[in-house]
Amino acid sequence: MRRFLGFLLVLLCFPFTVPAEETDVYPPESYGFSKRVSASHESDTLIYSVESFSLDTVPCLLTKIWVRDPARQIRKVNAPWGKSLANPLELAGQIPETMLATNASGYITKQYPNLPENYPGSPADYFFTTLGSLVITDGEVLRNLEGVPFCGLALSEDGITLYRGADNDAVLASSPRQTWAFSENCAMMENGEDLLPEKGSWRMAKEQHPRTVLARVNRNNYLMLHVPNREDSWGLSLYRINLFFQKNFDTEWVYNLDGGYSSALIIRDEKTSRLKKLAPNRQPVADILCITE
Repeated sequence: MRRFLGFLLVLLCFPFTVPAEETDVYPPESYGFSKRVSASHESDTLIYSVESFSLDTVPCLLTKIWVRDPARQIRKVNAPWGKSLANPLELAGQIPETMLATNASGYITKQYPNLPENYPGSPADYFFTTLGSLVITDGEVLRNLEGVPFCGLALSEDGITLYRGADNDAVLASSPRQTWAFSENCAMMENGEDLLPEKGSWRMAKEQHPRTVLARVNRNNYLMLHVPNREDSWGLSLYRINLFFQKNFDTEWVYNLDGGYSSALIIRDEKTSRLKKLAPNRQPVADILCITE
């Protein structure tokens, strides 16, 4: 009996083998400057940590995320369709299970009034609804512009997938649950290839602003970089952010989820169980991307 108990004790000293998808919960790469954990959460279905650091003296937040079932756990909430924008904290609260959320699709402002030729609504409607030729929320198709290629992100059983000018029917074939989209130039990197326009050719990319950027490592692992709205910070350019990802992480793609005054990072406080902003926005948003247990 003593030998048997000793054998059990030895077994308990070693971790049980589980599928790689479960153990590799964070990207293995690390970056070589000081950082600290501002918030974290761990359960059987969701693990994340928010790390604060400075990049070129600019305060930043990097969130490493692992989700067991992305198609179920990654959700979307829209502002009132075609009427107005909304506070991202209030939108996140519409899903009681929300643990983590961020601003998502950008929206067309009257400074950028270019609309697809066959857009069926009015310019005012387009300004205040999520951008993209294909808009899907919880499996419901809210917009499908035939002949206008889809440039953005779509969530299906395979996780969040990047599309760069795909036919809408090809996107719909994957049975997406959610979509998010901004400008067609917001795909920043794919399979190590820098996709940003040549430096100097796109004002939005070269100027320093608060930012929200999402990157996929694989089906279950994602990264979010937030450059928060702060009075002591000008922000970062998309070119500088792309360099950060190229240097420190092996990602499948990197995508700009808009930013500026709409950039926001929301978490559920472990002590109070309330949602709070780690990166506060100063401007309402068209929709959010939230992650649940």
